[in-house]
Amino acid sequence: MTEFDDRLRAALDADDEAFLKELDSERGLFAQIGDTLTGPLGGWAKLVFVIAFLMAMVMFYTIYRVSIAETDREFFGWALGALAALISTGMIKQWFFERMNLMAVLRELKRIELRVARMEERG
Repeated sequence: MTEFDDRLRAALDADDEAFLKELDSERGLFAQIGDTLTGPLGGWAKLVFVIAFLMAMVMFYTIYRVSIAETDREFFGWALGALAALISTGMIKQWFFERMNLMAVLRELKRIELRVARMEERG
């Protein structure tokens, strides 16, 4: 290790150092989902994941009920329920993927922070 590495490690707290160790490998979809389910908002992300699964099940059930509806009133009632479940599922998944995107942006900001620290050391 160089003197710069020692000073950089001293300047960063333990969380930053652990985060920077992960920067060398590219993160796949499932690794990003795992990252989203941990951290300060991990509990909320787990709750949203469960709700998304339940809403998808509701959506499939309502679509099934639309396909077996016998009257127009029943058909339109279940169709509106299916539409509401579809929109809800989409919105929940949108939040989850935005959270994944936020984690990716934070990752890139840490890389830029590291590069700036190295440039200051050289400069």
